[in-house]
Amino acid sequence: MASTIPNVLSIAGVDPSGGAGIFADLKAFSALGAYGCGVVAALTAQNTQVVAAVHVPPIDFLRQQLDTLFADVTLHAVKIGMLGGADVVGTVADTLARENAPNVVLDPVMVAKSGDHLLAKSAVAMMREALFPQAFMITPNLPEAGVLLEQRAPETVKEMYRAAERLREQLPTSSERWVLLKGGHLPGNELTDLLFDGDRMVEMGGHRIETRNTHGTGCSLSSAVAALLPQRTREMRPVEAAVRDARQWLAGAIAASGQLDVGHGHGPVHHFHRLWCRD
Repeated sequence: MASTIPNVLSIAGVDPSGGAGIFADLKAFSALGAYGCGVVAALTAQNTQVVAAVHVPPIDFLRQQLDTLFADVTLHAVKIGMLGGADVVGTVADTLARENAPNVVLDPVMVAKSGDHLLAKSAVAMMREALFPQAFMITPNLPEAGVLLEQRAPETVKEMYRAAERLREQLPTSSERWVLLKGGHLPGNELTDLLFDGDRMVEMGGHRIETRNTHGTGCSLSSAVAALLPQRTREMRPVEAAVRDARQWLAGAIAASGQLDVGHGHGPVHHFHRLWCRD
């Protein structure tokens, strides 16, 4: 697998501005050497400032998208983003279980950068019960961790440790599963993410980059991890290698985001900063 081009699927919503959702996922896959596929779970009327409306396609059509794709394409990883409602969550979970989908990276998207809610409250319990068992890795930020654990969001690195442990307890214990708890909401210029498999806690640090262009950072990081997991199998610690490489790529995408001029709110990151050469 490390020597072939992996096929990676995004199951998520559509952000017309291209900064988040499926469009951002496909950019991340492409930038990191994976072939991207996409199944639309929701449509949004959205820009860099606001989510004006959300439309969820009929469940039967979502199921048909999934069944038709899995019947033909061998998938090496799946990234799950915005799902919208409990029936969507259940349908996706049923398909992943039936297909025994590998390397499922679940980004529990709940609130947009603008503050608009993207997941119905009724769907949170369904996500824990039906999707967590299918996930190889979950990648919540701190507010999402608080919702999933039904407590306030962690406010310190010490509280992040306990939250990562509690989140891992919600995943199956019979096989390898990971929590990537993203600490970007902590105050200060130093950033800390935690990667935990139930045994080893890996603290990954970084420096905050001063920019407004952070739209879709969570989508892009989880997509980068999904793209790299099938490509890092020969590493001594493949999951850790995939996450480190994904974080390094995203830091570069954020740092280069000023080269783009998209919208008047929180602009997107520059997914192709390594590939587009500008004089």
